[in-house]
Amino acid sequence: MILAGGEGERTRPFIEQWLGYHKPKQYCSFVGSRSMLQHTWDRADQLTHPKQKVTVIAQNHFREVLSQSENRTSGQVIGQPHNCDTGAGIFLPLTYIRAQNPNATAVLYPADHFVFPENRFMDTVQKAIQATTILHDRIMLLGVRPTGLELDYGWIEPGGPLGWSGGLGVRRVHAFLEKPTPSQGLAARANGGLWNTFIMAAKVETLWRLGWKCMPEVMERFEQLEKVIGTSQEGSMLREIYQDMPRRNFSSDLLGCAPESIGVIELKDVLWSDWGRPERIVDTIRAIGKTPAFSLERVKERRRALDKKYLMEVL
Repeated sequence: MILAGGEGERTRPFIEQWLGYHKPKQYCSFVGSRSMLQHTWDRADQLTHPKQKVTVIAQNHFREVLSQSENRTSGQVIGQPHNCDTGAGIFLPLTYIRAQNPNATAVLYPADHFVFPENRFMDTVQKAIQATTILHDRIMLLGVRPTGLELDYGWIEPGGPLGWSGGLGVRRVHAFLEKPTPSQGLAARANGGLWNTFIMAAKVETLWRLGWKCMPEVMERFEQLEKVIGTSQEGSMLREIYQDMPRRNFSSDLLGCAPESIGVIELKDVLWSDWGRPERIVDTIRAIGKTPAFSLERVKERRRALDKKYLMEVL
């Protein structure tokens, strides 16, 4: 499952300065020739047959996705009638997967993440998948050791050991911390907290069960959709359930609701970043020694303005 439905509002000013028009970041090629979505598709193809990808996009992005899927097998692409946060964003593709194979294992990739090197990253994803065969009643999340105080990220407070998967430790989750304050972030980092990458593997039925436990008002709508997938009613049902779809956040409303059903595996020796801000994009590209496709000077100006704003808030 690939989440690519965002409009990229936080990167909009930067991208409009660079390109002269707005383009959601997942469709941009910040370095090299592949967009973030194309990178994510290529990673997904290393796990399973390309046709088994299910990508969620905004309905007004179909033309862009079509242009980017040339010479690639894009799998199934589903357009959301509205963006109703990550609760609906995840259970929409999961409904289609469940309709085909309720015994499947699902892997979730956000389409706006950078990882390097990919072979180490993919090795950890494979071990997370292996862990679901033993701990089949748990979602396996990948966590990253913090390198700074990123308060926009979700944080994981790991608990005791659950076992091992291919030599990597699997730990319980004590709690989740969403967008912490500076003092909370410092405390979490000091206590061994991890950044939540939002990359996960789980059995379809495990996710479905937890969905019913934590957000039944969302699940009842997707149950209706599942019954008509493949029929002439599918399109109209999709539009209908989104007319009053509750906005639920997968992290706070599901992961935070059932931490006892989550396991976490640390993603080690991999550079990972959520490219939700221009500054992260620049820092990452510099770290790998590549030349960006945009002007660094404009990003520096933005960073100076943000630093000044932050200083004024502190004072």
